[in-house]
Parts: sequence; C-alpha cells; structure tokens
Amino acid sequence: MHVPDGLLHPVVWAGGWVLGGVGLAWAVVRARRAFERGLVPLAGVLAAFIFAAQMLNFPILPGVSGHLVGAALAAIALGPALGALVIFTVLAVQCLLFADGGITALGLNTLAMG
Repeated sequence: MHVPDGLLHPVVWAGGWVLGGVGLAWAVVRARRAFERGLVPLAGVLAAFIFAAQMLNFPILPGVSGHLVGAALAAIALGPALGALVIFTVLAVQCLLFADGGITALGLNTLAMG
C-alpha cells in the first residue's frame, strides 16, 4: 500500500526523504557499473513492465486492493542498486500521474517498496 500525503507527521516524512535520499545516492554510485555493462535499455524496459504490472489492482477486502510490487524482479534482473533506481522512478511516476501515494510520502514509499 502506498502511504498517502497528509497521513504522517512532517518529521516522519522528512526523515523518510532523508533516508530515501541517502539510499538513492548510494544506488546512483553503485549503479555506475550497470552503465558500463549496458543494462540501461533493460532497465528502461523493465521499468515500463513494472509500471504496467503495478497498475493492475486486485481486491483484497471491500474498499481495499493490492497490486504487484516489482522490486524483487528489478533487483534480480538488474542488481539491487539499479533496481532501486528503477523502483523509485516507477513510484515517482505513479505518484505524479495517478496520485498513488504522495510527494511527501515518496521517500517512505521508496523505502517500503524499493
């Protein structure tokens, strides 16, 4: 489940952004090797596939739905660093285009699902 905007205290989501930013900075440094191995096209295709797969919701309870999370697939196919960047990108697009989660909670959603 995506954490929505306005649910958490600002200290909590700010801490999520800080921790998420540190994790993404680590991922950027580590993902440089992936650029040397030519994994960028695969990362783009996998990001599009994960984005589409995460758009398919299935009912769990009345008013509650779930969806696939592609973090494991991304980490297995691309490695943990590039996989984390792919998942962050997918979550950011979902957040901005479909209001799935929120801008303030994007750091926490990245930590929870990435």
